[in-house]
Amino acid sequence: MSVDVLLGLQWGDEGKGKIVDVLAGNYDIIARFQGGPNAGHTLEFDGIKHVLHTIPSGIFHKNAINVVGNGVVIDPIIFKNEIDALNKMGVNLITKLLLSKKAHLILPTHKILDAASEKSKGKSKIGSTLKGIGPTYMDKTGRNGLRVGDINSPEFKSRYNKLVSKHSKLLGNDFIGFDLEKLEKDWFDGIDVLKSFKHIDSEHYLHNAQKNGKKILAEGAQGTLLDIDFGSYPFVTSSNTISAGACTGLGIAPNKIGDIFGIFKAYCTRVGSGPFPTELFDEVGEFIGKKGNEFGATTGRKRRCGWLDLPALKYAIALNGVTKLMMMKADVLSDLENIKVCTHYNYNGELIDYLPFEASEDTIVPVYKEFAAWKEDLTQLSSIDDAPSQLIDYIDFLEKELETPILVVSVGPDRTQTLNR
Repeated sequence: MSVDVLLGLQWGDEGKGKIVDVLAGNYDIIARFQGGPNAGHTLEFDGIKHVLHTIPSGIFHKNAINVVGNGVVIDPIIFKNEIDALNKMGVNLITKLLLSKKAHLILPTHKILDAASEKSKGKSKIGSTLKGIGPTYMDKTGRNGLRVGDINSPEFKSRYNKLVSKHSKLLGNDFIGFDLEKLEKDWFDGIDVLKSFKHIDSEHYLHNAQKNGKKILAEGAQGTLLDIDFGSYPFVTSSNTISAGACTGLGIAPNKIGDIFGIFKAYCTRVGSGPFPTELFDEVGEFIGKKGNEFGATTGRKRRCGWLDLPALKYAIALNGVTKLMMMKADVLSDLENIKVCTHYNYNGELIDYLPFEASEDTIVPVYKEFAAWKEDLTQLSSIDDAPSQLIDYIDFLEKELETPILVVSVGPDRTQTLNR
């Protein structure tokens, strides 16, 4: 049985959590394959908003098993907070949530290192979420990291102390002002919670699940344009957010990948620093941000807003091998006078339709095509057949340009506000 992959095609915040939640009923296993608590997957149903940072978005479906894969990094403190919140809601977690033994742990000193690194960059800061993600992945590749499977080792505490000692030497005076004792108490409380869950050899577990015909959905975090290799470097995350990351982050063979679902907004947003060719600095950008409630689910930071960028979207579709598209937040663009889509870039005097190496405001100028806007409130739609003609024209144009079918159009945050085409 093949493994389907769901991921974001922009700079994150596309609405992956909602779509995983919508699709979860069709799968036996939902598996997160990279990232950490820098992710914020928002789900909304029954009038209640839920934000998940580490736990896969299928956790609210009673029959789905949720796996945190080896490519994920886990902060025990944030993990404990998520578990506490879900326990209060009566969600059955012990039998539904499995943790890879190979997933790495975020230490309190990783977060201090993250803050010190960002501070040292001054105006050149990358916009880190300060969750310790980057330093944790650095220790992973430096072969110093601690993993979930190490928790039950008799040498765990000594290995922890050794790594903290290394970090303290790197930090020097930047350690001043942090209450490590308090952070460590909370961290080890989180470790106790981690111990209460089943730790698995996740690649072996998923191989057996495939052999037994189980349907698996691999859930990505962040977005394609934040990929460590193919994103807008250095303003990127520290992991591979593209579909290939599902292979390394779960131990899935490339020839076992099935459908690849690509999620994108009907416009673009970005949190933090980095190039954003179609960014809007006017009242239209403010309107989109306000109506779309564009604030980071993890950081609370205001998102930058702009028009849809087709060269960047084509780039993301090609990198991932996307087979099916899902467009989110179409309802946010209601009531505008018109809608623009970037179809090409003027790149140093040349017209191109791909994302170049130097994709900054100094080298590229977006070229737009304008569309008539729709005025109707889309949030009450129950069928795409009732959608305004302007929205259908917009979708048809995108589908033709992207050469990939758009199967789902989201018209609101609730799981019921999802239109199938």
